[in-house]
Amino acid sequence: MSRATILGAGVMGLCVATELARRGHAVTLVDPASGPGGHGCSWWAGGMLAPFCEFENAEEPVLRHGQAALDWWEANAGGVTRAGTLVVALGRDRRELDRFARRTQAFDLLDPGAIGALEPDLAGRFERALFFSGEAHLDPRAALAALVAGLAAQGITVQPTRPADPGQIIDCRGLAARDMLPDLRGVRGEMLVLRCPEISLARPVRLLHPRVPIYLVPRGDGVFMIGATMIESDRRGVVTARSVLELVSAAFALHPAFGEAEILELGADARPAFPDNLPRIGRATHPDGGERLYANGLYRHGYLLAPAVAVQLADHFETGAQPEFWHETDDQR
Repeated sequence: MSRATILGAGVMGLCVATELARRGHAVTLVDPASGPGGHGCSWWAGGMLAPFCEFENAEEPVLRHGQAALDWWEANAGGVTRAGTLVVALGRDRRELDRFARRTQAFDLLDPGAIGALEPDLAGRFERALFFSGEAHLDPRAALAALVAGLAAQGITVQPTRPADPGQIIDCRGLAARDMLPDLRGVRGEMLVLRCPEISLARPVRLLHPRVPIYLVPRGDGVFMIGATMIESDRRGVVTARSVLELVSAAFALHPAFGEAEILELGADARPAFPDNLPRIGRATHPDGGERLYANGLYRHGYLLAPAVAVQLADHFETGAQPEFWHETDDQR
């Protein structure tokens, strides 16, 4: 058994802690905020486990590793709904649906009757749709709470400060790690949560648009999470009026009933990303002089790629095996 101290209790830190603890290692989890919450970008995620859809604008590892994420989350947190993803476009944007189909795979093309059979509240609203039956979704906040509870059951709680003997430090602080990872950047996502009891959806629905594509994720009891803007910005915690207008307008285009929906929550945060938008595992020297192992840069694929990064990091921790996502700086090569 080896000892590791993990810095950061967002989705990355919790997945790493869970994976190492599952393998029998002594884990200390450190976060000044004492756990997940609105201070971290993991709190504001959509929770879509959609590797095929994300492949439309992502690298191959997102597709490959993302498929394994469904089983990892089910095994370690539960709450995975395997109902697929429905992708639609308004008649004037049908070329967007064609483009999306060319850049993805593992979908069925649905006609109006099949759309209505799958989602009755969308019957008659769209001429065509793509259905990705192999995808799933979860409630991010429930998933984080489940990981915290699973660790607590093993005697691992979130501590505010590092222990005197930390063992191997594993840095999973997200954007806060720019003090040692200067090429990290922030990509802001903005979301809102609506209550619309008149609408029932069984699965996430993506509405394609040439400028503002959105997704709606059902949370149950007529509650929906709507996102996601993608803004190159480090600005955190601020939802702009323009983004709210765009998100609500797109939801209204999906179904007019959303025009009368109750806005329950607005949120925004900046996701950590490297220039290639893929995660990294590596070693870096912190300004305090100590070298750390780190895992960072999940971009918009936090819940989709965190399990794969955690597994690769745990393998490296145990055996020294070089992860696929390993990154060396110029002075390390």
